[in-house]
Amino acid sequence: MALNIYTDGGCSGNPGPGGWAFVIVQKTYQGEVVLTEKRGAEVNTTNNRMELVAVISALKALKSRKGLSRQAVVYTDSQYVQKGITEWIHKWKENSWRNSDKKPVKNQDLWLLLDNLAEELTITWKWVKGHAGNVYNERCDYLTQKAIAEL
Repeated sequence: MALNIYTDGGCSGNPGPGGWAFVIVQKTYQGEVVLTEKRGAEVNTTNNRMELVAVISALKALKSRKGLSRQAVVYTDSQYVQKGITEWIHKWKENSWRNSDKKPVKNQDLWLLLDNLAEELTITWKWVKGHAGNVYNERCDYLTQKAIAEL
């Protein structure tokens, strides 16, 4: 059955203490089942790094679970992540990891990790509006804030 992955990342200040979270949901004939959720935090980071770490952590979790589909829809409220992995990354690679201003792409280390993981799986990338009532996006936001508070 279909897998949906919801991710979120954020900071208290940018840069500052940050957190990330993901929820992996499987659709079944009986409804939706949360297979796993996880959160983490870093003392000094940025919002964009936490958004990327959330997705990377979720895809690593997906890869490590035996018997799960290698296909998933990833929902992120970060246009940086969604556009970065579906649009911008192709030009970055062509331009030796330089952006349109000819400057090095920020967070290249994480983009490389994400790109490698995404190549091993079949992922559909969807942007979802944050704080708009999506149950799993709201859960990720809650877990992200909890991770930051636990630092």
